Amino acid sequence: MTSLRIALAQINPTVGDLSGNTKKIISCIRKARSRKADIVAFPELAVTGYPPEDLLLKRQFVRDNTDALRKIRDASTEITAVVGFVDEDGGIYNAAAVISGGRLVDTYHKKHLPNYGVFDEYRYFRAGRRYPVYNLGGISIGVNICEDIWNEKGPARVQALAGAQLIININASPYHMGKALFRERLVSSRAREYGVTIAYVNTVGGQDELVFDGGSFIAGESGEILAKGKYFSEDFIIADIVIGGKTRRGKPQSDGNGLKSLIAADERVEKTDIPPAVAGGPKPRIAKRRPVSMTVTEKVYNALMLGTRDYVTKNGFRGVVIGMSGGVDSALVTTIAVDSLGRENVHGLFMPSMYTSKESREDAYTHAGNLGIEITTIPVEAIFRAYLETLSESFRGLETDITEENLQARIRGNILMAFSNKFGWLVLTTGNKSEMSVGYATLYGDMAGGFAVIKDVPKTLVYELCRWRNKKEGGDLIPGRILWKEPTAELRPGQKDTDSLPPYPLLDPVLKAYVEEDRSFDEIIKTGCDVECVRKVIGMVDRSEYKRRQAPPGIKITPRAFGKDRRFPITNRYRSC
Repeated sequence: MTSLRIALAQINPTVGDLSGNTKKIISCIRKARSRKADIVAFPELAVTGYPPEDLLLKRQFVRDNTDALRKIRDASTEITAVVGFVDEDGGIYNAAAVISGGRLVDTYHKKHLPNYGVFDEYRYFRAGRRYPVYNLGGISIGVNICEDIWNEKGPARVQALAGAQLIININASPYHMGKALFRERLVSSRAREYGVTIAYVNTVGGQDELVFDGGSFIAGESGEILAKGKYFSEDFIIADIVIGGKTRRGKPQSDGNGLKSLIAADERVEKTDIPPAVAGGPKPRIAKRRPVSMTVTEKVYNALMLGTRDYVTKNGFRGVVIGMSGGVDSALVTTIAVDSLGRENVHGLFMPSMYTSKESREDAYTHAGNLGIEITTIPVEAIFRAYLETLSESFRGLETDITEENLQARIRGNILMAFSNKFGWLVLTTGNKSEMSVGYATLYGDMAGGFAVIKDVPKTLVYELCRWRNKKEGGDLIPGRILWKEPTAELRPGQKDTDSLPPYPLLDPVLKAYVEEDRSFDEIIKTGCDVECVRKVIGMVDRSEYKRRQAPPGIKITPRAFGKDRRFPITNRYRSC
């Protein structure tokens, strides 16, 4: 049996911040070296941040990323490091540098390039053709990247068959509900099946619409979790793992598939020695880590917090401004903003019209008081009447309709943007996924802003998140009336959301089936949904694509979010029902 001390550096890089990311990586290398780690692993594309997207088309960016790696190499004395970067070799590759003792020992190129959902790596990268296995102090180690571990007959299996006892898989795996558990189960099953220990290191942080949840872990040969990192925050996981004990070596061959059946004629397995680089002396004791546990709702809330914090701070905004209506959506967005940015950086605007109820004013001000944030009232009635007067001649003889309702929303959008321009505050919009799906939102009105925090959060989940936050607070941080009063836009007398939409408990399951699961009209009605309701909802979703294309970016928390996940043509005559 051989023991190896491994460190997983779960860092929060920023796309394009090569200098900042490099400093972060070098700092973790020094920390790992001080703890006498034999090897330290960093996330996928840690040098550039993930995903760098079309920055990869800039040759200077790729060269600068290589220069940054040289600095990391020079700092990697007395330790072995696995670092994600972009390699240029007749094309560009999503790569892992294996560095030891201040020199670049080898470079692994990612083989399986995801090209679905939010991923489009084939746009940029070439696929690797090598399966390296490294010998470090008598332990055989395979290194691969993210999607490589998801493929059952991919590099991890090949490396295990070639003798690897430890697989280091570096990742930038974005969050959506349920993914962390699925990810952990899949990697554990791979460890069990291949008879290897797998160290899975994931990045953490918000990048535009994506949130990376961390949750790095080490799975032993029997699939048990040996160590685990935090969710939604940077972490440094260090563990001593024993190799060659009750090994299950040989299990990968049990189905008759040898190496030759798994690799192409132009691919090859290569074995490379890594000279041990760790300085001698006793290794400091590693403190035991408490198990990490979060409910699904808590994970969603933390994802929204992290995505908001990183979008605002990484883009250099001085604060945020939110239209506080006294409704549940703006209440949730404001609470998330305060929790992620601090009350001093959150500013509320209450913009009443002649249709705004006394209860809405009370709820908005009570909530602002509970959060300890400033709230400013700017009435829109006089501006609205000026608009009506200006348009009176053109609209003479026409019935009042949604046009006049949308004018109020657009006036509010203009006021919010004025505050954004004047004070440098980012406007956080408050529309949820249910509304965005069916187009129950106003272009240049409540859709106007810089970041849509709950864009991918269905209305029923909005209420669940509010109740969870109140329970955590131990009281009504979000006023109770906000959670039980009937939702309304208050753009005309007595208006309710149900005037235009099915009740949200009926609407959201239809949207989930149609938008996230791509179910057909017939499949949805077979689940017991009302036929006319389903037909109406599908029609609203299909007609609203042009609106969604103009919406600000927002945080992905479901398996299928609008944007990169779901790309439908605006000009489209196909109808699902």
